Amino acid sequence: MAKEFIIENEYLKVTVTTWGAQVKSVLRKCDGVEHIWQADPTLWGYHAPILFPHCGKIMDGKFEAKGQVYPSGQHGFARGMEHSFVDQTADTIVLELCANEETLGKFPYDFRLISTFSLERDTLHHTLTVENLDEEKLPFGIGYHPAFAIPFDDKHTALDYELRFDEMESPICLNCQPTGLLQKDHYTLGSNLKSIAIDENLFANDSHCMTNLRSSTLGIYEKDTGRAVICDISGFPYTLIWSKPGMPRFVCIEPWHSIPSPEDGSIRWEEKPAAAILLPGEAWSCTLSTTFAR
Repeated sequence: MAKEFIIENEYLKVTVTTWGAQVKSVLRKCDGVEHIWQADPTLWGYHAPILFPHCGKIMDGKFEAKGQVYPSGQHGFARGMEHSFVDQTADTIVLELCANEETLGKFPYDFRLISTFSLERDTLHHTLTVENLDEEKLPFGIGYHPAFAIPFDDKHTALDYELRFDEMESPICLNCQPTGLLQKDHYTLGSNLKSIAIDENLFANDSHCMTNLRSSTLGIYEKDTGRAVICDISGFPYTLIWSKPGMPRFVCIEPWHSIPSPEDGSIRWEEKPAAAILLPGEAWSCTLSTTFAR
């Protein structure tokens, strides 16, 4: 049974659920806006899943590791599992997922995945740490998939928002259509732009996986007020944007450290694009910092 924990400060009230170690709610105290998608199962039943031990799809929906073949769905298994409570203060909470009988049936490595959520003024930090407790090298992929609800209030529609970079960009996107696997070509979302309009056509063909961005941040901005949800994407080699086709009710900003398998790629786990390959006893961390600006 999933449990929920609350951390808060003078700016934000954040609810974290042990199911998938997801941020379930971020309430901005000054105006009461709920910024996290509330997982309407008729549209998309997640809030802010974490992607581990891989991002996206893998070749033939399976991989081979340690001499055995394992089936694996999109984005791995961590997002659909119960995580355990470790520690909490007023503005910090720590959860973990450790290798167990269930995970070993999906992924034959001994690991510890730690999620640390902390508040700093109007910014939420989510740090993911992977520890290799195995006797062999641990290759893995990892990424974030938060869904931010729009509009922020009933005075606006989705058309009143845009995705905004902090640098001029000509976003190069890796092509994963139509199979969800990495293709050999790429495309662009435009030239010399600082913003991308949010409308009913933006996600008609699924997500956009941008690479080689110069920007440090990518945010969802309310054009007439400047209210925004701003993700720090610095240090991430890939940043995706995604929503369901049609007029968006949420938009995901997804910084990833790995990508889907190539369409003609190997099913061997050690040949899949990885975020890191840890030696026994090693650990690796990344952090997504999201500011809820007024």
